[in-house]
Amino acid sequence: MTMTKIEDLPTVYSAKETEEKIYKFWEDNECFKANAKSEKEPYSIVIPPPNVTGVLHMGHALDETLQDILVRYHRMSGYETLWMPGTDHAGIATQNVVEKKLRQEGKTRFDLGREKFLEVTWDWANEHKNAILHQCKRLGASFDMSRARFTLDKGCSDAVKEVFVKLYEKDLIYKGAYIVNWCPRCQSAISDIETEYETEKSNLWEISYALKGEPGAIVVATSRPETIFGDTAIAVHPDDYKYKDLIGKTVLIPLTGREIPIIADEYVDKHFGTGAVKITPAHDPNDYEVGKRHGLKPIWVIDEQGKMKHCAEVHPDIQGLTREEARQRTVELLQYNNSLVRIKPIEHNVGKCQRCNTTIEPLLSEQWFVRMAPLAKAAIAAVENGDIKFVPERWTKNYLGWMTNIRDWCISRQLWWGHQIPAYYHNETGEMVVAKENPDPDKYTQDSDVLDTWFSSGLWPFSTMGWPNTESEDFKKFYPTSTLVTGFDIIFFWVARMITMGEEFTKKAPFSTVYIHGLIRDELGQKMSKSKGNTIDPVGIIDKYGCDALRFTLTSLCTYGGQDIKISDEKFEYGRNFANKIWNASRFVLMNLEGVDNKEIDYNALTLADKWILNKLNETAKETNENIKNYRIGEMAHTLYDFFWNSYCDWYVEIAKIQLQDENIKLNTQRVLRYVLDMTLRLLHPVMPHITEYIWQLLPKNSEAKAIMLEKFPVYEEKHSFTEENTQMELVFETIKSLRNVRQSFNIPVSTKVNIEIIAGNNEDVIFKKVEPYIHRLARVENIKYVDENHKTEKQSASTVVSNSKIIIPLAGLIDLEEELKRQNKKLEKLLGEKTGLLARTNNVKFMTNAKPELIEQTKARIAEIEVQEAAINELIVSLKG
Repeated sequence: MTMTKIEDLPTVYSAKETEEKIYKFWEDNECFKANAKSEKEPYSIVIPPPNVTGVLHMGHALDETLQDILVRYHRMSGYETLWMPGTDHAGIATQNVVEKKLRQEGKTRFDLGREKFLEVTWDWANEHKNAILHQCKRLGASFDMSRARFTLDKGCSDAVKEVFVKLYEKDLIYKGAYIVNWCPRCQSAISDIETEYETEKSNLWEISYALKGEPGAIVVATSRPETIFGDTAIAVHPDDYKYKDLIGKTVLIPLTGREIPIIADEYVDKHFGTGAVKITPAHDPNDYEVGKRHGLKPIWVIDEQGKMKHCAEVHPDIQGLTREEARQRTVELLQYNNSLVRIKPIEHNVGKCQRCNTTIEPLLSEQWFVRMAPLAKAAIAAVENGDIKFVPERWTKNYLGWMTNIRDWCISRQLWWGHQIPAYYHNETGEMVVAKENPDPDKYTQDSDVLDTWFSSGLWPFSTMGWPNTESEDFKKFYPTSTLVTGFDIIFFWVARMITMGEEFTKKAPFSTVYIHGLIRDELGQKMSKSKGNTIDPVGIIDKYGCDALRFTLTSLCTYGGQDIKISDEKFEYGRNFANKIWNASRFVLMNLEGVDNKEIDYNALTLADKWILNKLNETAKETNENIKNYRIGEMAHTLYDFFWNSYCDWYVEIAKIQLQDENIKLNTQRVLRYVLDMTLRLLHPVMPHITEYIWQLLPKNSEAKAIMLEKFPVYEEKHSFTEENTQMELVFETIKSLRNVRQSFNIPVSTKVNIEIIAGNNEDVIFKKVEPYIHRLARVENIKYVDENHKTEKQSASTVVSNSKIIIPLAGLIDLEEELKRQNKKLEKLLGEKTGLLARTNNVKFMTNAKPELIEQTKARIAEIEVQEAAINELIVSLKG
């Protein structure tokens, strides 16, 4: 990589010019490539595969940044590190995209036929499947693209077939007719956790069913009057005295007159509605169970398109209407026939398809299911016995609660794009064979359904490592993986299924830690969505502020509790400003290393400030390692920021400017400057990879590593522990801060030098004398005089206490004493006026009785604050008057 000459370094850091060049350097040198034959301890992560239809969003940016931090840290810590990239074929989403494209051409998938449609979809997928991974490169993602996988590639397909067949042979996969969540828009069954619920306003219609052969009727309450045509019974609670005499009688369905019985079942809530409910087994999961108990044959009256069927049971005026149209027309007919008793407005939860937001239709349908309860046992045990740890730990309870009450998983989808179910039916006898391959393509036809996308995603940690070939190099070296990083929203979709499948087929937990982070929200805490117009494009942020700025900002906003993260465009200025600080400080150091050798620091020639910064660096390295190991990633970012900005830049670099003037210590000061910058760049590298790599390449050093990312990550070293010197140096900083505060209090210009007198307690004069050059330079002090407690100080002076010592600053000649007295008296007058008003409030019984407790507390706190300021100003006035 061609580097800029030190003297030609621009004064402002340009992320745009740097980042692309650095990433290419890493790729050209195969820095991300993992070696399965390495003897190093492995560390592996599989990327949560983004949908092939996806484009990079802020959720990806956070997820990939956190993974990359862990990957780069472990790579630098001596592990053989693999970050496995890949994409998900995204069954419903991809098919929807391709079908939409066909509709624009006036075609449907049925016009093309399955084979041609899949050919078109494969062309689209091949064109787009790595697009999002290439976008991830803009984030600096250090994944091994030579191993990139796709959930529909041959290796993953082989794994899917192996798993399906083995589960079927164990009777853990079965086919049966059950009520499923059907999406009329996607034309497919979807699982329970792909169904989201929204509260909607609706009505409860009370409908009268006339008794057969005698006067009287039973009134039923329903939120779906259009389904009365599929009713097979009216159910009441066996203990409901209102209906005891009606059980066993027959009623007539309004509008069609079809006869159905009145049955008793404990499922009925006798306090809801009228206490009598219609039973429609083909279109309600609870009714289906009631129907099974009473031998009621289901009647389908709504088809897969969500329209009323053309069948004898449905009134002729209703046939072919959509559900919504049918509801309106049915209510009109019921009113006309005097069968509608009452309408009550209600609010209830309505199931929606997660993909397209279409209202779900509960539909009795023959589908494939995984029997989850037996499989869940090992997945529960893996978490309970500590094989898998959730971070934060609170997600353990959510996971176990869901797994303990798990329902069978509907895995078949009525799509063409995806893993086609490996079940084959004899063309003549209908015999079904489940096998990895078609036993005889001339005689058997494959099941037309495909598997739920999450089925193949559930195998991702081991299917990407070569399984079912357990002798593959990657499987032996990198499986089980180490850490899974993901958002809490897919714990049940994906995490639970990976654990289940991993335990079942490899007898190992697929990862040891699940690191759960919060979701990205806008600055008001709202979920980001295109419809709200509140999304922030990470690529746009990278273009504006730089990738490292984006990464550092997101990282610093992470909390250990995994709370959601509120962001706005302006927040990324924080990361940009930090990148500029790193650049400017590094540029100063690089430009002041002329003549430095490649030797180590001379530990016998260290100044007090040198020892202090080495101690600070040492503590920072210790804290950073602990934070990363404990997944306190946000705290790590704050620690590094504080060390670099406050300790290194604000203090040590300023002190080094003084030390560089002294030829006796110049060379060792250069070594310390270089060493601390080198180690700090390494500490920052996992979070801010590009800028740290660029600057590190410019550092004069003796290193065999091609890149900073291949260097050793700093750790705590006893030789850099200087606790006594650290304490002494803190005294220096406290002194300088105190003197600066005095300047500010009395409006003494920074350009004006002051004299000070020190009454040193506890032998602190020894330390003060050591650091006089720093005080002279950094606090703009002309003369330092050491005096004892009995020394008579000038009347008009200010003083400040630092540790066990007192520092006196004579003010005569520095300020206009009369003007300063006026200014301080004016400040005091204003404060006392405010205090009087606040005291009047607290002495007012009405205020103290009616005001909110927090307002009362705020008022009292402000009074206390004013009293502190009042005392300080009075003390100043006394000193000014002398």
